[in-house]
Amino acid sequence: MTAVQDGNAQRLKASIPSLRAKDYKSDVKPVWCPGCGHFGVLAALTKTLAYLELPPEQVAVVSGIGCSSRLPAYLAVHGFHGVHGRALPLATGLKAARPELTVIAAGGDGDGFSIGGNHFLHACRRNQDLTYIVMDNEVYGMTKGQASPTTQPDWCRSKLTPHGTGVRRFQPAAIALAAGAGFIARGFAGDPNGLTRLLAAAIEHPGFAFVQVLSPCRTFRPEQQAWKQLVHGCELGPAHDTARAAELIQRDDGLGIGLLFEQKIPVYTAGTAADAADASTAAERLAAIEAEHCR
Repeated sequence: MTAVQDGNAQRLKASIPSLRAKDYKSDVKPVWCPGCGHFGVLAALTKTLAYLELPPEQVAVVSGIGCSSRLPAYLAVHGFHGVHGRALPLATGLKAARPELTVIAAGGDGDGFSIGGNHFLHACRRNQDLTYIVMDNEVYGMTKGQASPTTQPDWCRSKLTPHGTGVRRFQPAAIALAAGAGFIARGFAGDPNGLTRLLAAAIEHPGFAFVQVLSPCRTFRPEQQAWKQLVHGCELGPAHDTARAAELIQRDDGLGIGLLFEQKIPVYTAGTAADAADASTAAERLAAIEAEHCR
């Protein structure tokens, strides 16, 4: 680079206002319980957006229902607070219609793996270019502490399941791998710097990126405060081969954090079957179908 080019680059950089994490926070004060892990996720996400220098008007965060799904209100970006379990369909439609946006879906373990479980499976296999953050505290917190899909079968502190659920836990990373996700990571809300690195890698990954965040619920799962001492660097890899990743994820204790699996696979984009150049042909086909079946 010549001195002139370098000078021009420096002046261009200086003309772009630098954004900090606080610039991505709204004026709405979070109503999470004191000590909730979701505060760490909010901090990590705003740091990530600032690190990636993403203009707020080019970012959209879509959520479902639950404590974690309040996230869009606390961010100064485009946001949509949807209905229970439907964050991924909304995010999918938004990305299809506005592919230039950085689209992030967010929710909790109940929202994402119970009523939203089927959408999770198909979002993994569709491989659209969006990021899905699930704040997993192994409980339904907003509705006062019921067992969720990731709750241990012998957890008996809920009045609805005083003897435990007796149901095996949902395994998010294993399910995501089996469903075809190309990026799978697990972070910890108490490690905002490490979580920031994971979220940045997820957003930059071309295709569907799934990040499970262990986010302690101090109110209904106070024993999760021990996660700070129990989480550990993932010994899995990251793996780039599906068979190896499956074996290693099954060996993990669920507290290993880091990038678990990454593989570059074709990204789904809306309109691949009929792009703008084929619009007239598609219209003709549609007219023919209507003429045949809509008499």
